[in-house]
Amino acid sequence: MILLDGKKLSAEIKSELASETKRLLESGKRAPHLAAILVGSNGASETYVASKAKSCGEVGFISSVIRFDESVSEKELLKKIIEINLDPAIDGLIVQLPLPKHINVQKVTETILPQKDVDGFHPVNVGRMMQNLPCYIPATPFGIMMMLERYRIETSGKHCVVLGRSNIVGMPVSILMARNNYPGNCTVTVCHSKTSNLEEITRQADLLIAALGSPGFVKEDMVKEGAVVIDVGITRVPSKETKSGFKISGDVDFDHVASKCSYITPVPGGVGLMTIVGLMKNTLTAAKKEIDF
Repeated sequence: MILLDGKKLSAEIKSELASETKRLLESGKRAPHLAAILVGSNGASETYVASKAKSCGEVGFISSVIRFDESVSEKELLKKIIEINLDPAIDGLIVQLPLPKHINVQKVTETILPQKDVDGFHPVNVGRMMQNLPCYIPATPFGIMMMLERYRIETSGKHCVVLGRSNIVGMPVSILMARNNYPGNCTVTVCHSKTSNLEEITRQADLLIAALGSPGFVKEDMVKEGAVVIDVGITRVPSKETKSGFKISGDVDFDHVASKCSYITPVPGGVGLMTIVGLMKNTLTAAKKEIDF
């Protein structure tokens, strides 16, 4: 079993991003600028945005965090997004999810310019991804693809089973794994809460991507010998073993599944760190204006 080390890999990619940023500055251009909008005070969102800002600093990017109270109106939030769209000094914009129920997430997503949509959620970017055109790929699927590529994991002709059909991970990663690319060229099955004979399907997977948000869902008897397992899940669960009273758990029962795998990601230290570098790479691409929309 080989551990897919997101910590090591993300450090390597950050070093490459820092070198590219340095070259931009030496050529007389400014550093890439990522702006994040945070609504309310969700603990997980605060942590994630702080991690993004820290990563920006590590690679020499500029980062801005724009905060709103949970009571902010949809109109005011959209006005701010349009203002950032028009600001030539900002290359990428993310609006941290979840948002309060009175705000239409789809409207927010569609208001962000595709050119600045470094989260890759705008319908234009999703459509371009479907057609295998240059686009911003959603950060978590992008991180997974980089991990598979850099560990040189063979994907062509393999059966990839994706657990979860969210627009953030499950659906985009299923599209990417089916495309005529490397990584890709898989036969892809997407499973979800209505899937019958789930365990029978997961046992057929050469590559299993778990993105359900259900701690320890994937058990040993659901995984075939030699499978590659990518665990996207990251959930706080109560724990008496830690001072904080909780620990981070993935969707895979790592302790019992790992010995059956050829490759597996840990949680934490796996896909989460790759998500951050996926976002950083999209922001650099936006700053260099490498995609012609």
